[in-house]
Amino acid sequence: MEKEKDTGFLETFGELLKTECHQDEPSFCTVACPFHLDIKALVPKWEGGRWNAAYRSFETAVAFPAIVARLCPGPCEEACILKERGGALSLREIERAVVRLASRKKPNAYNLPPKPQKVAVVGAGLSGLGCALRLCNRKYQVSIYEREAVPGGSARSLMDAAVFDEEIRNQFQFEKPDWHLETEIASLEELRETFDAVYVATGKGGNDFQLNRSPEGAFASDVQGVFLGGGLAGADEITALAQGIRAAQAVERFLKTGLMNQPEEKAGTKLCLNPERIPYKPALRPAQPETGYSGEEVSQEALRCRKCSCDLCIRECDLLRIQQKTPGRLYEEAYITVRPSTLANDGRWATRRIASCDQCGLCKSVCPQKIDLGAFLLQSHRGLKETGAMPWAFHDFWLRDMENAREESMLVYRPPEAEPCGYALFPGCQMPSSDPECVKRAYEWMREKKPGSALWLNCCGAPAVWAVEDSLQREHVQDLRRQWEEMGKPAVVFTCPSCRKMFAQYLPEIPGVFLEELLLAWGLPRREDGAEAEEIFAVFDPCASRDQPGLQEAVRNIADRLHVRREELSHTGDLARCCSFGGQYSIAAPDYARRVVRERTEESPLPYITYCSNCRDIFASRGKKNVHILDLVFGVENPYREAPTWTARRKNRRKLKEDILAGTAAGGEKGNTEEKAMKLEIDAELERRLSERYILNSDMEEVVACCEREGRGVRNAETGRITGHKKLGNMTYWAEYETLEDGTCRLWNGYAHRMNLEKE
Repeated sequence: MEKEKDTGFLETFGELLKTECHQDEPSFCTVACPFHLDIKALVPKWEGGRWNAAYRSFETAVAFPAIVARLCPGPCEEACILKERGGALSLREIERAVVRLASRKKPNAYNLPPKPQKVAVVGAGLSGLGCALRLCNRKYQVSIYEREAVPGGSARSLMDAAVFDEEIRNQFQFEKPDWHLETEIASLEELRETFDAVYVATGKGGNDFQLNRSPEGAFASDVQGVFLGGGLAGADEITALAQGIRAAQAVERFLKTGLMNQPEEKAGTKLCLNPERIPYKPALRPAQPETGYSGEEVSQEALRCRKCSCDLCIRECDLLRIQQKTPGRLYEEAYITVRPSTLANDGRWATRRIASCDQCGLCKSVCPQKIDLGAFLLQSHRGLKETGAMPWAFHDFWLRDMENAREESMLVYRPPEAEPCGYALFPGCQMPSSDPECVKRAYEWMREKKPGSALWLNCCGAPAVWAVEDSLQREHVQDLRRQWEEMGKPAVVFTCPSCRKMFAQYLPEIPGVFLEELLLAWGLPRREDGAEAEEIFAVFDPCASRDQPGLQEAVRNIADRLHVRREELSHTGDLARCCSFGGQYSIAAPDYARRVVRERTEESPLPYITYCSNCRDIFASRGKKNVHILDLVFGVENPYREAPTWTARRKNRRKLKEDILAGTAAGGEKGNTEEKAMKLEIDAELERRLSERYILNSDMEEVVACCEREGRGVRNAETGRITGHKKLGNMTYWAEYETLEDGTCRLWNGYAHRMNLEKE
């Protein structure tokens, strides 16, 4: 039975999304439009040349499309975010073209039973006509009173009268209101006795019948059952039409409930977009201005629309963008995964997605409201782990690697000199794994500048944080603090942005500086006056450097001093993205991780300069030419080297520790140089394949040694090879091998999976 745990954070974050997330806020053009036309929904129809569908949507919103297309002053264009970036989207030209290009303009005929209620509309301007048409569509009995001989009011004089009259006839062709033209209403008393509701839209300067606005609801007057709007309320012709359409809703609400409390429309939008981050193209002008846009020109201009929404997190965050999720949708999936219902007892289906967040913080960085989706997913991860629902296999390898770094490969080395220890180089666990030679050269340089400098080999604890192993993480932080205090509380020199981030969060009392910053302050060791390099590089900012602008600037300054020609990628600085190592989701979601790496490496054809050993090795493993900035600084041979396997990484860490200890005059801790008795031949290609499966050579050695010692395994009669297994920790490993004549063994294949065998 699963352990029960408080998951109140789900409700808390859900309320935060409801009140603070602006993703569903209307776009600027929609808010500015009197009809609140959903431009984002129309754009795909314009792009695809679906003129009849576009016309129908337009008609549904504005009632009289041919009139609105000609008379609307275009407040949407004034509000368009592209106005100062190549010109506003030409929405009026598009709407006119749609009206012209649509082949089916006959309105829908609604086969509804007639309703008994009667409504009087006083004034046949656009506001009264809009209200009357919508009430007729709903089959109320509508009577229209107009003092002039023709309907239309002031709007009719603003365009071709024949086109205006034709549009009115077209939209009313299936509706049968009672027309009372050349009929002026002097008092509402008689109408109120005959009709169930009255809408007064006599236009600017018209008879207001001494009505006053009521705060009870939209369009409500201080007389029960009487509504007013349009020009009478000071609106222009198009806004008056929009008010008439909405007033029909208020009238119907009253007819159904007896209440005049139709809610006022929400005003404005909370959208907050940065135009500088929005790509744009210049506005397209019609080739034939006298006729307007052609169909092809409409489609091309529609492509300029940015479909404005508060979606920076979706566009910038790999998890949201690649998985095609909104924050709200991801929240829902996390909710039913952490707290599955009895109707969805297999509801752990979003577990991999929760474990795929790399905790880089980009979502919070770009969010105008600073909503931290990563923190929520980490808490969801914790909720699953505490109920036993988070698969241990997602983090088992990483925690074992952390254990190796903090125990077998850990070293706190202070030179025997009496000089106080003012600085301690902390290269983390992955840089010694990737390139121990670079670490040694960096430390030698520091010793030249500050002879008392220490070397501190350990893990920052990030794997425990990402795996929400809280007790392990607290224990590790205590160990780090103790080791630092025993060194004399030196300033810690970091080579890894992620390590610096972990220390800043969990050990804020420890002062820190990046090695790149010291290199600039103390002087580069080589090539400062060298010749300009022929190759051009692109600088790749690791995601953990996003909040370290000083580090980002220092790396670029070093490249300039080394006369390295460089260019910038599209995502740098505060938009730095993860290489796929952070959060270590390559096991939890390998396909997603491969997609992330591919996108990073394809961002530019240029070779990269980076300053994170994880980024360097991830890119190298995918064939992307790149160098670590410290390789250039310290002249490390073969900066374009292949990424080491996980077995080689363990060996590199161990060898660095042994080399440091071997060079001490005071002796001290001895390296663990004892070799295992089992000698297993593994060729380089197989080692690489095993590494891709996160299997170490030592894992295979233990399996083969156990099989040989205990005589377990199945022999293939044709090949003579033995297939055997052994459970190491939580994982069961399998090895296919053969025993050679000299007694050694050769490995042919190996794999691992989560399996508990009976009687094991």
